[in-house]
Amino acid sequence: MNMGLSNKTALVTGSTKGIGKAIAYELAREGANVLINGRNEEEAERTVQEIKAAFPDTSPLKATADLVDAGQREGLFQQHPAIDILVNNMGIYEIMPYEQADDEVWEKYIRTNVLAANALTRFYLPGMVNRNDGRVIFIASEEAVMPSGQMPQYAATKSMLLSLAKSLSKLTAGTEVTVNTIMPGPTLSENVHGIIDGIYTDEGMTFSEKEKQFIKSNLPQSELQRFIRPAEIGRLAAFVCSPYASAFRGSPIRMDGGMVPTIF
Repeated sequence: MNMGLSNKTALVTGSTKGIGKAIAYELAREGANVLINGRNEEEAERTVQEIKAAFPDTSPLKATADLVDAGQREGLFQQHPAIDILVNNMGIYEIMPYEQADDEVWEKYIRTNVLAANALTRFYLPGMVNRNDGRVIFIASEEAVMPSGQMPQYAATKSMLLSLAKSLSKLTAGTEVTVNTIMPGPTLSENVHGIIDGIYTDEGMTFSEKEKQFIKSNLPQSELQRFIRPAEIGRLAAFVCSPYASAFRGSPIRMDGGMVPTIF
């Protein structure tokens, strides 16, 4: 299906690995020119070259910056003053006892997971509204609505993104601009892959067997019974960015593998 994204410019934050990289790939597959963001210049350049090799008709570019830093954000704004698609994917998470999460930890999470995304949206959204065309997506988590209790500081920031997206969506009424949130469930990032390999050291086990054992022991409520692949989230994000998804407005779009119970 042609998603109608050819020649759109898309900034995907935190896109040198994991979900962000997968979203950038799927947008490029649909013909978008993706801006690859990360703090590491070499990682960003490597990702740009990978995407260019895979989709030679597109023009991916580096957008290297620490988006928590206001000065570096301003540099990014000057370099790329207008975009068609903004995917606020960058974020941090860590399992941590509640009593160890002091004010400094909470402030770090809010600055990284919420305020940086809000600053980017505050800069780019008005231009989208003026042009009557644009997409903003926040990447949240099932933790936003079903906190595990293992990382309250993370879950709270993801809940904030749901509220922020709904508020900002009100500002786009009557336009072809949308603001939505995607809520992935447990996803097989590079980090998660390494953790599972580290837990199950039996060389006779395939990764698929390790994955099934981990899910059975730790996430039995998952109806998917495996980790979501980043590419699956990437494909969903590409659709939400397309003209075919214009009726999604301030929506918390769940892709949680059945983790979150539904009450009708």
